[in-house]
Amino acid sequence: MQQTDIKLTQDLQKFIDKFEPNKFKVLKRGIEIRGNADLHRAITLANALIEKLKLKLSVHSSADMASYGCFEVLNA
Repeated sequence: MQQTDIKLTQDLQKFIDKFEPNKFKVLKRGIEIRGNADLHRAITLANALIEKLKLKLSVHSSADMASYGCFEVLNA
C-alpha cells in the first residue's frame, strides 16, 4: 500500500490489491491510476473488477485525463 495521510476505504484497498496498478495517486475521494498504455482496456478491466467484487466504487475519466493515460476510481 502506498503511504499517505488519507486512509483508503476497504473497497479501494481491495481494488488496489486485485488490480495492482503500477502507479497511482491517492485523492480525497479515491485514487487516480496513471501510466496506462491501453486506457480503454484498463478502464474496462477496472469496471469489470468493481462489478465482480461488488465494490462501491466508480470509474471516471475525461479527455484531459486520457491524454495522460490515467483515470480515477472514486468512492460511489
